[in-house]
Amino acid sequence: MRIIAFITEAAPVEQILTHIGEPPRPPPISPARGPPAWDEAPEPMPDWDLLQQPEPDFEFDQRVSW
Repeated sequence: MRIIAFITEAAPVEQILTHIGEPPRPPPISPARGPPAWDEAPEPMPDWDLLQQPEPDFEFDQRVSW
């Protein structure tokens, strides 16, 4: 694709856009949306004590005796 013309004045640009059926003004900028709904819900803190493994009921010797 080649650029064959570069128009910097507003009036000719509006005339060209109107002639080809395009709106001469840019669309309005929409306002920014808020965060997703799941960001607003607080995450419960994990109970770290429940994640620990319980102590065994018996003593286990890990040494290998052959």
